Amino acid sequence: MSGRIESELKVAEFLLQIKSVELNTNKPFTWASGIKSPIYCDNRKILSYPQVRTYIRQELVRLITDEYGTPNVIAGVATGGIALGALVAQELGIPFVYVRSSAKQHGLTNQIEGVLEEGQSVVVVEDLVSTGGSSLQAVDALRKAKASVKGMVSIFTYGFDIAKQNFEESECKLASLTNYDSLLKQALNTRFITEKEIEALKEWRKNPQNWKGVKV
Repeated sequence: MSGRIESELKVAEFLLQIKSVELNTNKPFTWASGIKSPIYCDNRKILSYPQVRTYIRQELVRLITDEYGTPNVIAGVATGGIALGALVAQELGIPFVYVRSSAKQHGLTNQIEGVLEEGQSVVVVEDLVSTGGSSLQAVDALRKAKASVKGMVSIFTYGFDIAKQNFEESECKLASLTNYDSLLKQALNTRFITEKEIEALKEWRKNPQNWKGVKV
């Protein structure tokens, strides 16, 4: 097993253990978009577990340096990418900024908080990527500030085709610590789910908008 695959499975195992990711095909969750989903991901829980937090931080640093080298600045996407992004920047010994979903309506009306100089290279830290829409809004804001965005890292991605398309169209590379396929593999290996549930979970990702949930 390669080091990258081993890391993907280890991250997935941690997310399942601390219930940062929960799987339930019988009683699906409802996302803010209205989509019925057998999976719910809340990576903010990572911050409450020092061992997991440390491992995730170290793996994000490794992923960034392997994929992009060391940038001038780390940018966290509000709100999920702020705390972990700051931890990563601290370990790398480089500046940190974060990007709001939109500019403030008062004060300096900043969308990017912190000090970012024109032409500086940036790697964006995100906790979770679904369609990529909100994540790429942060990339657009950084580019408008004349930063050179080297790419993005995330803890988890669903691997939706629409996300792949959106990142390709934005000419932004995405590298994630773990993904939906690795999560399902680890969930089955550790008996968080059954073979029957695996099929339902795979069907959901093919067509999440029209998935209604199944009894297993």
